[in-house]
Amino acid sequence: MIQERLQALRREMAERNIDIYVVPTSDFHESEYVGEHFKARKFITGFTGSAGTAVITMTEAGLWTDGRYFVQAEKQLSGSTVTLYRMGEEGVPKVDEFIEDKLPEGGCIGFDGRVVNGSWGGKLAAVAERKHGSLAVNEDLVDRIWEDRPPLSKEPLFLLEERYSGKGTAQKLKELREAMQKEGADIHILTSLYDIAWLLNIRGGDIAYVPVVLSYLVVTETECIWFLQEEVVDEKIAAYLKENGITTKPYDAIYAYVQEVPADARVLLNKGTVNYRIVRSLPQTAVIVDRPNPTERMKAVKNPVEVENTRRAHVKDGVAFTKFMYWLKTNIGKIPMTEISASDYLEERRREQEGFIELSFDTICAYGANAAMMHYAATPESDAALAPEGFLLVDSGGHYFEGTTDITRTMALGPVTDEMRLHFTAVCRSNLNLANAKFLYGCTGLNLDILARGPLWDMGIDYKCGTGHGVGYVLNVHEGPNGFRWRVVAERNDNGTLEEGMITTDEPGVYLEGKYGIRTENELVCRKAEKNEYGQFMEFENITYAPIDLDAIDPDEMTGREKKMLNDYHAMVYQTLSPYMTAEENEWLKKYTRAI
Repeated sequence: MIQERLQALRREMAERNIDIYVVPTSDFHESEYVGEHFKARKFITGFTGSAGTAVITMTEAGLWTDGRYFVQAEKQLSGSTVTLYRMGEEGVPKVDEFIEDKLPEGGCIGFDGRVVNGSWGGKLAAVAERKHGSLAVNEDLVDRIWEDRPPLSKEPLFLLEERYSGKGTAQKLKELREAMQKEGADIHILTSLYDIAWLLNIRGGDIAYVPVVLSYLVVTETECIWFLQEEVVDEKIAAYLKENGITTKPYDAIYAYVQEVPADARVLLNKGTVNYRIVRSLPQTAVIVDRPNPTERMKAVKNPVEVENTRRAHVKDGVAFTKFMYWLKTNIGKIPMTEISASDYLEERRREQEGFIELSFDTICAYGANAAMMHYAATPESDAALAPEGFLLVDSGGHYFEGTTDITRTMALGPVTDEMRLHFTAVCRSNLNLANAKFLYGCTGLNLDILARGPLWDMGIDYKCGTGHGVGYVLNVHEGPNGFRWRVVAERNDNGTLEEGMITTDEPGVYLEGKYGIRTENELVCRKAEKNEYGQFMEFENITYAPIDLDAIDPDEMTGREKKMLNDYHAMVYQTLSPYMTAEENEWLKKYTRAI
């Protein structure tokens, strides 16, 4: 099937004299996850992961993806004639390097200009120029061969009331315009779906697990224009928009609008998220102020209402997860269970919670060797039966009106080996060391990552991903600019200064291909500690409430300080969750949060 699709694409390329065609994992907004309509890279390669870029020439096809997906991609690309390029590995060319190497003199690079951002589009234009070649960016060639392509999503909208958001849209627009004035900008073009949803206090459902609305937004000193599929705007939303001085236009009208921007305008936009077609359509004489969207930092620094609400969301989520963990640990080996049935049981517990909206991502419920694939998703074909032995890794979360959650626990379903216990304990130590950090203001996640990675590096082990990511508020579960990582990865946008109110995950792990995977993940709120002659100190508050499985802990591998950190955490978990559990669950919870 994939080979036939590649042949069909090459026929379209040949008709247009295109030598190389690029298919990224993107929608028109550089969203991390995309709706079904936009899964062109999956269609043309067969690889289903959330990150990757396909490059097709007349004789070759390649897929570039990161370490989270090496195992999965190798399996899914088998027999497809698509070569896997493991990003970041020694000797592996970068996408741009490959394109420049393969592009013939005077050749043509093709891509849909709406799914490549302005920054990358500019780099590809430079590659073509160096080869005295050209770009073809006005057609989506995959669309021409994708006969049953799903339509654009048009899910209903809902308001996020100020008791949840903590700040009204009028105030947010006022602060945004003040930021525009500082940049000397007349016009701000905003295409990030997360930023638009946050700014307008409106959510939707156009991407699975991400409550956003397919749209663009333009803000000037006097206007705010929302380009969207206008049929989704009901009377309540229309009245709200009018009250806040927001007008609407059709979704695709953005392209005509940007062509009419005044020739002398100063346009604030982020080329990393605004697509190449929009950037290229602006008048050549307009001044582009290429900066991160001001809303990026605004939404990353949660206000006091959002922080307090998020704590409440985590209590609900902790109750749901801990009830699941109790059910799992007390019933394993007694009743049939599989990865999917266990995941379904956990989802049912979440749906019982007041204010639950939807899951915040597709649950990873991975048994045994499946957990070595960091972003494994069980299918009816791969659905493993659970047995009373080994590890089950469950990475899951929910959107509540009070906030978004993301938690991972690895649980021993029965006997585990000494090696598994050693690795589990090391991951626990890593998690605790980072969660209990104290640091001077000005630090980024780069400064702190070693606290988590250190215990594993001491063992000669690493994990091929960051240690943590920012979390949106009833938005995308992965949010910049905060994160934990040992080196700068420019496209991840997670090296911002850690500010009071930022929420970041703490999720070190061990992944041994063919054996098992271990991850322990909590969410941390950054807050101010003491201020003295040395400066402003910062610290974290742990807001995830669920036991870390003591059945897999080796206390002899922990220092006295590490044991105290785990005991203190478990005491907080018991105190927080026990009012919501049954007598039987509390008896179990007391055992699984006991001091070691």
